[in-house]
Amino acid sequence: MSTADIRNVLRGDGDRFIYLSSALAALNGLLFGFDTGIISGAFLYINETFAMSPLVEGIVMSGAMAGAAAGAALGGKLADTLGRKRLILLGAAVFFVGSLTMAVAPTVPVLVAGRLIDGVAIGFASIVGPLYISEIAPPRIRGSLTSLNQLMVTVGILVSYFVNFAFADAGAWRWMLGTGMIPAVVLAIGMLKMPESPRWLFEHGREDEAAAVLQRTRQGDIDEELAEIQETVEKQSGTGIRELLKPWLRPALVVGLGLAVFQQITGINAVMYYAPTVLESTGFGDVTSILATVGIGAINVAATVVAIALIDRVGRRRLLLTGIGGMIVTLIALGAVFYLPGFGDMQGILATGSLMLFVAFFAIGLGPVFWLLISEIYPLAVRGGAMGLVTVANWGANLLVSLTFPMLTANVGKPSTFWLFGVFSLAALLFSYRYVPETKGRSLEAIESELRENIGTTAETAD
Repeated sequence: MSTADIRNVLRGDGDRFIYLSSALAALNGLLFGFDTGIISGAFLYINETFAMSPLVEGIVMSGAMAGAAAGAALGGKLADTLGRKRLILLGAAVFFVGSLTMAVAPTVPVLVAGRLIDGVAIGFASIVGPLYISEIAPPRIRGSLTSLNQLMVTVGILVSYFVNFAFADAGAWRWMLGTGMIPAVVLAIGMLKMPESPRWLFEHGREDEAAAVLQRTRQGDIDEELAEIQETVEKQSGTGIRELLKPWLRPALVVGLGLAVFQQITGINAVMYYAPTVLESTGFGDVTSILATVGIGAINVAATVVAIALIDRVGRRRLLLTGIGGMIVTLIALGAVFYLPGFGDMQGILATGSLMLFVAFFAIGLGPVFWLLISEIYPLAVRGGAMGLVTVANWGANLLVSLTFPMLTANVGKPSTFWLFGVFSLAALLFSYRYVPETKGRSLEAIESELRENIGTTAETAD
């Protein structure tokens, strides 16, 4: 791309500008993914520096989840008051500080503090990335663009695995954790020239600026979309987060909270955080275990690319049900690998293959669909706060799983732990079949209008 082309994109050239701004906002997902993956490899060597019990291991690992829950609780309100763009910049700064703190931590408490700070930034990022993209993208490509955030989560995980592998021979866990400062700087610099969300601008009385952003990001007439936004804002005058408890929005709250919890208690981040440790228990060495997780990360990215290609064609609901069904089968297989005797040297290979398939099915369904749906199904006036509430539930469940996984595997064993995740996955499948709507191809305003009419809140409205 020439310098002139870049200037044209920055000035606004329809889809090209949309793709650029969405890609930069999706770097929030990269921070999210990088933190998820980097600690999994670093943890093998942190144990060599600090002696830790299973409980302390769980506290160190789950520190970021506690911070993320706090960040999500604050982030929803901040997204509605400061704006989406400013919160992205704030999150990048906080992530930089957290990564630096972990890299220089002289003791376990300081390491946990760094994890907490990092987590606050991740809580911000997990809300504001998909929120910003969903509000700036046109309906026809909103699903695939919002799912860029989830793609960048997987890319962040894969990059972190490569970083872990690069420093594995030296056991340099401080360099692993400190590398997180780099994507934080890239995100902050990239977002400086990006516009604010047009829907947030309109809601805050900056109609001319909102119209200007839409003009830059749409190829055709924007009058109809502006009229829809205006009508929605007028309907919501004086509403607040308590609106979520009203009968017309209660189904959306149930869907968001249900998927938030199921996304975590089905085991994805236990796998991501502890994959090297799990594989090491099969007889793999430290470096081999980390190298195997690189393969898992690559499968995660590839499957997410497939999901992005399909999500606006096949629909959210079908991908979700297919992905969860595959997760159930692979969790049963993973438990069997650790339960049945006689695998010998093949155990590590079979465990790696099962983990790859589990991650692949998550990446085409529950991974991207959850974050996309919660950016679509809530009204503009409470969207940031609602996403904050749902994301707090997501990180709370993540915290619970991350904290208890070492103790579960130590007390009931790996087979029972993975089969327990399989039971939760079956419950997620039944819940999704009953309650999750289809939102493919609808504007955010149309989705809200249908909710007000009690349409589109159950599976009967699916395409």
